[in-house]
Amino acid sequence: MKATRYIFVKRPYGLPDRDVFSTEEVNLNDLKKDELLLKPVYISVDPYMRGRMNDTKSYAASWVPGQPVSGGVVALVTESMNSNIKPGDYVTGQLEWATYCIANSKNVIKVDVNRFPPGYYLGILGMPGLTAYFGITDICKPVNGDTVVVSGAAGAVGLVAGQAARIMGARVIGIAGSDEKCRMLETEYGFEKAVNYKTSKNIRKEIAKICPQGVNAYFDNVGGEITDAVAASLAPHSRIALCGQISQYNSTRMPAGSFIMSIILTRSVLLKGFIVNDYASRFPEGREKLSEWLEKGQLKYTETIIEGFGRLPEAFLGLFSGLNKGKMLVKTE
Repeated sequence: MKATRYIFVKRPYGLPDRDVFSTEEVNLNDLKKDELLLKPVYISVDPYMRGRMNDTKSYAASWVPGQPVSGGVVALVTESMNSNIKPGDYVTGQLEWATYCIANSKNVIKVDVNRFPPGYYLGILGMPGLTAYFGITDICKPVNGDTVVVSGAAGAVGLVAGQAARIMGARVIGIAGSDEKCRMLETEYGFEKAVNYKTSKNIRKEIAKICPQGVNAYFDNVGGEITDAVAASLAPHSRIALCGQISQYNSTRMPAGSFIMSIILTRSVLLKGFIVNDYASRFPEGREKLSEWLEKGQLKYTETIIEGFGRLPEAFLGLFSGLNKGKMLVKTE
């Protein structure tokens, strides 16, 4: 059987372009014991993938030029050599960006697409949702009446992080990159206020005005100048969940040391960097709680779905221009 898959071609310098990807046609082998023939239906594109393009040591292995691109995928099982997974079932796992692929059954998890839409298992019930859940509950730890600020608030992680903090009793302020996203956060997702960092004349002063008693917890998806602006309003004994630094991912220079270190010292701030796999043993807990909040209507979610397997590079690059609201997915057909 023939399949088309994406290949990582070359390491980019700065912001990637479409030329870092190419496609190739391959012949798939016959299935062996416990293997599955899968048809990817939804493919996730995520900011962390930019780091995998670099030849540097990190928590996720670097992509190798000339090798297939992989990431989070929800796939339909079309053939199976495993008695517990049948054709017609849906599974999720780290799989190739391909029209069809073969995977060992031990490397995927069966999902119930009748309970939740398939894409949710790559978003709110997948890596982004779990990242938000543990960053808020384990690091930010908001209590009733706290003020929590979330940067990248309209993205896949930020949208869940802000709502989780609100469910726990916090007053939540979001930072996003358009008036439309800010209105969405305020009118649909329970954020008390949202700030457009692209049009704000002075985001530091704006945050200080909105948070006169200070910021008790900051969920940082962005880094850079936005984090500096929030840091100026951190309250004593506040907490920072350092989740992402998307403002720096395409930088060609090492950023200078930030002034926030003196604030962290003098205000006794807890700063903790984390990745979702730090909490792998607790994933069932996270999924159960997120599912409960969804089914009770306490938690809402949105996806930006790009249709067409051939638009995967476009979707990935769109992450860095703010194209997405919520989780960015590609529906393969």
